[in-house]
Amino acid sequence: MSYCDYIPTMQPEARRALHKHYHDNHYGFPIHDDHELFGRLILEINQAGLSWETILRKEEAFRNAYDDFDVAKVAAYTEADRERLLADAGIIRNRLKINAAIENAKAIVELQNEFGSFEKWLEHHHPKTLPEWMKLFKKTFKFTGGEIVNEFLMSTGYLPGAHAPNCPIHTEILKSKPMWASVL
Repeated sequence: MSYCDYIPTMQPEARRALHKHYHDNHYGFPIHDDHELFGRLILEINQAGLSWETILRKEEAFRNAYDDFDVAKVAAYTEADRERLLADAGIIRNRLKINAAIENAKAIVELQNEFGSFEKWLEHHHPKTLPEWMKLFKKTFKFTGGEIVNEFLMSTGYLPGAHAPNCPIHTEILKSKPMWASVL
């Protein structure tokens, strides 16, 4: 069952509303802001081994803990910041995931210096198959396994599959010209 078809069956209403908001307004829509792209990468990495619902419920806490996903600020985090994040009960307190966020911010700063932005780096490498993206992400970033890369790229419009073709949001996403649609 697709995410699109599963959401209406969710109970209670608050849970359904949380997922519906993400599904209808964020999932699969292109992101053109490097901070938001970085934020989505942080969220996808932190979802590993957990439910997406857990991450959606903690999104605001992640945003606050990681300086609104400001790439340069996170890249400059110190050991004190790592300890602060490890003590923050609002986020996932996993040392590997926290270290990945900081190291990935540093990698994105390098990509921004070379390509002008994280988005331009992604566009530079588009289109690729999922295995090609996985290889590139593994070479470039920390804690980016296949499922994380797939969800990150689907959720930001670089790979198709975020919505079922009969989902009304699929049509809205096509209007926003996701990168995957440019190769059809």
